[in-house]
Amino acid sequence: MEFNLIALIALALAFDFINGFHDSANSIATVVSTRVLSPRQAVIWAAFFNFIAFLLFKLHVANTIGKGIVDPAIVDTSVIAATLLGACIWDLMTWYWGLPTSSSHALIGGFIGAALVKVGPQALVLAGIKKTVIFMVVAPLLGMLAGSILGVISYWLFRRSTPGRVDAIFRKGQLVSAALYSLGHGGNDAQKTMGIIAVLLFSAGKLGPEFHVPLWVVLSCHTAMGMGTLCGGWRIVKTMGQRVAKLRPFDGFCAETGGAITLYLSTALGVPVSTTHTITGAIMGVGSLQRIKAVKWSMGASIIWAWILTIPAAAVISSLSYWLLSR
Repeated sequence: MEFNLIALIALALAFDFINGFHDSANSIATVVSTRVLSPRQAVIWAAFFNFIAFLLFKLHVANTIGKGIVDPAIVDTSVIAATLLGACIWDLMTWYWGLPTSSSHALIGGFIGAALVKVGPQALVLAGIKKTVIFMVVAPLLGMLAGSILGVISYWLFRRSTPGRVDAIFRKGQLVSAALYSLGHGGNDAQKTMGIIAVLLFSAGKLGPEFHVPLWVVLSCHTAMGMGTLCGGWRIVKTMGQRVAKLRPFDGFCAETGGAITLYLSTALGVPVSTTHTITGAIMGVGSLQRIKAVKWSMGASIIWAWILTIPAAAVISSLSYWLLSR
């Protein structure tokens, strides 16, 4: 492979590492905040299930990113480089500010921005973009609904149990729910970088006449994400685990399981959703069952504004990056 191609694949894997680093809070915030696992134990647990997710999920999301956001025919090394720079810079900025924004939408925004500067609106695949934007709203609402329903069912099932027994049961249950959520996170998020690397290889003529995702790309992306998760994004853990709503093991179990259900559904449909949006919605849904005031809605509003800004902000950074690289 040419040096430029290898360098861009390395940059894509660096983004995947940052994605795992940035989004590790999504997988571990609830289980750390409820003190079921220590931070070190939690990141090891999450990283393991991030990695093995490739055994369970088909590559629908990778195909959406590779073919369903931007026309593969216009992709070149400058477009991919600008896409990754836009996503990485925005991720690092929001990590520094402690905002749990979406790495997925940063990547999509970067891809759109670079394509617009190179070719214009005709480069965009509007059906795929429309589906992604719709799920920006649907995913957190589904997470909120699933978390709330699980919370109501669990409240009813354990209504006659003592608080101590409920706490003991759900502390063990959170190990399962954290694993389920980490599987969903790895299954959806790692595929986005797979799609970027695959479309880069396809545009360079390295995949033959038909678009597909090679196994070495799949394993590389899951490894990079798992390593990023191991390093952990501690600034965001506090925001997710305590500033949105204070959680108990019961709440953490319902939020993680509700988030996992949403991620599995989205991955099966090939929709690149935000794991951050999903778990935040689930936490809000479960937290509101205690009482409406248990959820810090002002913090939720700040997070929502960060979500809204992610795609356009990453697109602007990517557009500037492409303009500079092309010169």
